[in-house]
Amino acid sequence: MSYDYDLFVIGAGSGGIATARRGAQYGAKVGIAEYDRLGGTCVNRGCVPKKLMVYASHFPSHFDAATGYGWSPVKSQLDWLKMITAVNDEVTRLNGIYQRMLDNSKVEVYRGRAALVDAHTVAIGDQKVTADKILVAVGGKPVKPSIPGIEHAITSDDIFNLKEQPKHLVVLGGGYIGIEFACILKGLGSEVTLIIRADKILRGFDDDIRSEIQEAMQKHGIRILNNMTDLAITKSDTGLQITVKQADNAEETILADAVSLAATGRIPNLEGLGIENTAVEVDGGAIAVNEYSQTAEPNIYAVGDCTDRINLTPVAINEGRAFADTHFGGKSRTMSYENVPTAIFTTPEAATVGLTELEATEKYGEDKIKVFRSRFRPMYYTLPNHDEKTLMKLVVNTDTDQVLGAHMVGDHAGEIIQGVAIAVKMGATKAQFDATVGIHPSSAEEFVTMR
Repeated sequence: MSYDYDLFVIGAGSGGIATARRGAQYGAKVGIAEYDRLGGTCVNRGCVPKKLMVYASHFPSHFDAATGYGWSPVKSQLDWLKMITAVNDEVTRLNGIYQRMLDNSKVEVYRGRAALVDAHTVAIGDQKVTADKILVAVGGKPVKPSIPGIEHAITSDDIFNLKEQPKHLVVLGGGYIGIEFACILKGLGSEVTLIIRADKILRGFDDDIRSEIQEAMQKHGIRILNNMTDLAITKSDTGLQITVKQADNAEETILADAVSLAATGRIPNLEGLGIENTAVEVDGGAIAVNEYSQTAEPNIYAVGDCTDRINLTPVAINEGRAFADTHFGGKSRTMSYENVPTAIFTTPEAATVGLTELEATEKYGEDKIKVFRSRFRPMYYTLPNHDEKTLMKLVVNTDTDQVLGAHMVGDHAGEIIQGVAIAVKMGATKAQFDATVGIHPSSAEEFVTMR
């Protein structure tokens, strides 16, 4: 049977664009549909604009530290509108780059919301196209919890559209998105209160990372209300009133000047996708796929956050390229989900790769695990006399001496763990870490000097 396309991709985020371009490079005729800006969550509402705001939030501490090195004090005020406009201008620039990359790859772009009509047909508005293979890469969307008054809260996507800086921001949720924005806004000068249901932030991460970041956030002036059992939001003439009840039945009402940021997670963006018109199966709200990203409908595949495997941009890109390599490049391969490094752009920054201490203990047994830790004040903070700490941690299997996990909280954690991740991915042993000469003086050398 003849089709309009060899491959049609629904969703032009990082995973979708990477797949489309790789498939086209192999000679496939490819189309892609997107109803929003090109680049998906990462470019438009996540990694890129958020990281730019992280950089902006660090300048006050740099100004303060400079006086310890002999520089005169700096008095500077943030122009929120100038900063947020510059951030969004950079996003617009990147949108143009993505368009040019697709054009240069001869991928045909359809502007509109796409839906599956059947196993080989996609509708974009009133137009229909057919394809031999269809890839779904629609990503995720923020979810607002069922809380009275939640309609008055904005999501993490909306923070980039605020025309004025919140004087007092209340953040709901202790996942990485929530705490990153809490740290950003605090660094930019807002008062910040973080409300979480658990005792500690970052459920699922290594406990030492969780404790270290939470302690640092509180030390930097972020108020954390934990063990929340009930919450309601009401709007008044003076702003938003957030009423919080904690596990000990203590109740408190907090006044936020204009906005309460809901950062309580994301879910696959499957609404209106037309999945019901195919044999594609949904499991736990996500598209179910096998190791080759194939759905229950043999010619329909899915990658990225809509499959809810590991929701990271580089993972979605790798999944998509593996699909294209397999089906159009003659190089069958799958994505490996072991030892995927990740970073949390809080202040202080954190990064991790491999197993947490708890995961390693559960897998190998407590008597087979040895943990190495180092906690210190980096040299940068000695002259300013800032009470900032860096934590580094290695989790080692005593039977094999293999490093099972590496974790860090501190400046440049993401940059440092990226290199360490190569060693962990290759199965390096603690003895091989120890045999590596450290770069002195640096924080990174601690990873090869811990005893």
